[in-house]
Amino acid sequence: MKKRYILLLIIFAVLIGGYSQRDMLVTRLLQAGIDRQFSAGGIAALGDGLHVGLCGAGSPLPAPKASGPCVAVVANGALYVVDVGTDSPRNLTRMGWAASALEGVFITHFHSDHIDGLGELMTLRWAGGSFESPLPVYGPTGIERVVNGFNEAYAQDFIYRQAHHGDSVAPLSAAGGVSQPFRKPAPGKTVTLLDKDGLTIEAFSVTHTPVDPAVGYRFTYKGRTVVISGDTIKDQNIVDMAKGADLLVHEALAANLVALINEGARNNQQANLVKITHDIPDYHATPMDAAKTAAEAGVGHLLYYHIVPALLVPGQERLFLNGAEDVFEKYTIGYDGVAFSLPANSDEIIQISEGL
Repeated sequence: MKKRYILLLIIFAVLIGGYSQRDMLVTRLLQAGIDRQFSAGGIAALGDGLHVGLCGAGSPLPAPKASGPCVAVVANGALYVVDVGTDSPRNLTRMGWAASALEGVFITHFHSDHIDGLGELMTLRWAGGSFESPLPVYGPTGIERVVNGFNEAYAQDFIYRQAHHGDSVAPLSAAGGVSQPFRKPAPGKTVTLLDKDGLTIEAFSVTHTPVDPAVGYRFTYKGRTVVISGDTIKDQNIVDMAKGADLLVHEALAANLVALINEGARNNQQANLVKITHDIPDYHATPMDAAKTAAEAGVGHLLYYHIVPALLVPGQERLFLNGAEDVFEKYTIGYDGVAFSLPANSDEIIQISEGL
């Protein structure tokens, strides 16, 4: 009994001592975490190949693990981003794919949820990198207006940050973005936007009527190919452009689940939501559509993104797929941070992250 009493006293003394030093202990833990963050391999640790991550897996609808649509692609140590939805720039940081390596942004179309993070991403790249020119932002005709608008909105911010940090961190010559417009190609055609260090990036047309222009993108590097659909209905042109691709990143709206939201909106006299949920299924592909596209194109793997509606309830993924898993079995439902590696000159498709 006496030994137990002494042991309890020792434990109590240690706890009291630890409590009295709690600020110092927390400081040390924070410092260790910060050091690990800076020393993490990030992009440099990915190796040679094409690497694809979802900086945003969602849509305009709020979801805890699905930010606004954004697909990050890394090749030869350079980072490229397709669309920049809400919170996606911060997710890049969480993923360890720093904007300081960002060489270009590619916009599929001009719906707000695909562009609303562009200003923040431009700022992260500017302040975090060592670039001497603005961020190239590629997009179909009309991208000029979008980029000019963000530049104007951030014009005062450019001045403040340069005045505070100086040219070594925030040179005005590299602030903001510069538009790189192109004409949407006809079905069956592509336009090559980048051909550099073994990486080719091409744009192709998709159907998102009444939104026009709307495009998808194809990345090819050292025998590996990734195709990103953007927003679209089931489109034969995507099948053609994705023939034999290693990874197809395809949007998906579950019409059966949207119908439940529509019914709930009707029951609660939410007229605007009734109209929206009635309209949106006619210009988005379903999970079944995406699965059929993947099967017809013979892709190696299908990654669903731009998930509509948000997946919040256990078991909802099965309702979301609604039989699509039987049409194409090699699939992953996307969440923020899900990432794949396609090593150069191989046929491996390796999932390197299950999410943030």
